[in-house]
Amino acid sequence: MQDFDVGQRLRQLRQAAGQSQRQLAEASGVPHGQISMIETNRSSPSVASLRKILGGLNITMSEFFEPDMPASQAVFFKPQEMRDLTTRLYSTLDAAQGKMTLAQVGDARAHNLQILHERYEPGADTGAQMLEHASHEGGVVIAGEIEVTVGEECAVLKAGDSYLFDSTRPHRFRNIGDREAVVVSACTPPYL
Repeated sequence: MQDFDVGQRLRQLRQAAGQSQRQLAEASGVPHGQISMIETNRSSPSVASLRKILGGLNITMSEFFEPDMPASQAVFFKPQEMRDLTTRLYSTLDAAQGKMTLAQVGDARAHNLQILHERYEPGADTGAQMLEHASHEGGVVIAGEIEVTVGEECAVLKAGDSYLFDSTRPHRFRNIGDREAVVVSACTPPYL
């Protein structure tokens, strides 16, 4: 896979939206310096941070990483047809340690439902900055174990365990185990 320049892509989208770095930071609720650090590739954003920034541009991670993905009326999807939301975020890293892979079924916006196949390598974390968004989400752990924090509640979920919550509550996902964790989740309205 060819390296994907996250910083350059963010800068292009910000400029196309007619926003300064400061304006995007204010719209996203992140520090101004964070936008600059990402755009100059001096910092790689966590999934949570990138999603927050993209919210300031009103675009999804699918639109960020796969802007030329054609609209599809498909009903069934093979694994290679799912929308890759994260692999390019890690394209410059060699080791799997700490990586997470989020693959989306079809066009989430068109259906107002986001279904994800999530893979968390040991050490993977959505980020210290907790996620918060206007949605509801749930999921089932398929393999491994994952620590899920929702508000003040925290649990380590194993294969067969599940979760369901209001996404306006701050939340975070971390693989604190020593093997890959796999989760199938859904979110409405779509967030990533």
